[in-house]
Amino acid sequence: MTTPDTLLYLDAAHVTELCLRIDPLEAVTNAFLAVRAGQAGITPEAALRWTASDGTAARSLTLPAWHTSTYGCKVINACIGNPDRGLPRAHGLIILAHPDTAVPVCIMEGAHLSALRTAAVSLVALRAVRDLSTVRHVGLLGGGRQARTHLELLAPRTGLETVTVYDADPARGQEFSRYASRLLPGAQIVVADRAEMAVRAGEVVIAATTTTSGYVQIMWLAEGAVFINVSLDDATEALLLGCDHLIVDDWTLVAEDTTRLLGRLAHAGRVTGPGHTPPPGGRQADTDIGTLLDSAYLRPIGPRDRIVINPFGMGVHDIALAARVHATALACGAGTRLPR
Repeated sequence: MTTPDTLLYLDAAHVTELCLRIDPLEAVTNAFLAVRAGQAGITPEAALRWTASDGTAARSLTLPAWHTSTYGCKVINACIGNPDRGLPRAHGLIILAHPDTAVPVCIMEGAHLSALRTAAVSLVALRAVRDLSTVRHVGLLGGGRQARTHLELLAPRTGLETVTVYDADPARGQEFSRYASRLLPGAQIVVADRAEMAVRAGEVVIAATTTTSGYVQIMWLAEGAVFINVSLDDATEALLLGCDHLIVDDWTLVAEDTTRLLGRLAHAGRVTGPGHTPPPGGRQADTDIGTLLDSAYLRPIGPRDRIVINPFGMGVHDIALAARVHATALACGAGTRLPR
């Protein structure tokens, strides 16, 4: 493979259009299985956190990863105060390197792809435990970009009849309702005035907020409900410890973290990883998504079981998706060539 003389840049518009040409669920599924087979992986991420001048939390994460012959890194930055400034909460870049020379060959806008990756992981995990075509009612906690991206992937793959959304900002909840009505004109869109209402209404509940405090109680979940803990801190300790199946994407990432609740429970000796003896009064994480996809999870998952999926976020999925976007761009001549 020859190193190109120029650097390909894909802006947000290019990335968004190119993503329409790929199957994100297939890419994410293949990446999970590649990690399980030792053909893909991640290295420790770096996190820089600070407080913006208005007192809101800001951070920059760097996530290196490789997938088969693709090597790269995602840099994703976010500030909780950005929506009040009229800006998206998160911005990012993905950098892909030449596999032989390590020379950067492509830089692409990363926020859209990161949101797509997050939603694709949720749906890949969900369809491993439930038949997507039977999903009729979804509850959403948060009405921002992540909620929209999840709904965009759910809409063509399910038979959604009701979408119930709760957002701490009522105006954002109403805005999401208008968006969802256009996306799903035949569905009932309900804006809840309490988080509990959105949780109780859903066969599938997706938490995509910025909270740092758990509030979702296990008794809010209906029998058979699946709770996807995208924002990682919405679930209470009782829900994490009491659900029938606790599923993670990568236990090492969870166990190394000291910020999110499940990581704190692991550090406190309350939760162990898959295959390890649970502590007295605690539990183990039952399995990971890769094991589920490989049909190697031996415990039966019943239709009345309450399931929590806790996807910490693996940069390998961003790199796997970025590789497909890059290949598609090369095939159709998309993007801007920059001199080195």
